[in-house]
Amino acid sequence: MELEPYLFFEGNCEEALAFYGTVFGGEVASLHRYEGSPMEGEIPPELKTKVMHASFVAGSLKFMAADIMAGLHTGDGHVSLSLAASDAAAGERVFGELSQGGNVRMPWGDVFWGGKFGMVTDKFGIAWMVSAH
Repeated sequence: MELEPYLFFEGNCEEALAFYGTVFGGEVASLHRYEGSPMEGEIPPELKTKVMHASFVAGSLKFMAADIMAGLHTGDGHVSLSLAASDAAAGERVFGELSQGGNVRMPWGDVFWGGKFGMVTDKFGIAWMVSAH
């Protein structure tokens, strides 16, 4: 069994996917729009050209993504995505790129449990914890 996070955006899913493509070196494996789907008649016109479902892959990193209507919440839980980098330099690079336009909650640096760690909410509102040992 594998856990694949599902990320939701309020109209900027394609922009976020392009950003993550540069950060992680991955690509959009599939992308479907609301337009032409069975859901087309149930959504507002401004959402028709938006992403109904996409899959993103960068090596072993995988997640799914979609645009949702503004203000629509998909759950009540709090989640951060945790990335384990192969080494400190890779972790620092990814942390720095995710930080661009985002909000650093804990700067990248040494931690008492060993290695490096940092927490950031990126410019799309996705919370990330990046670590390297």
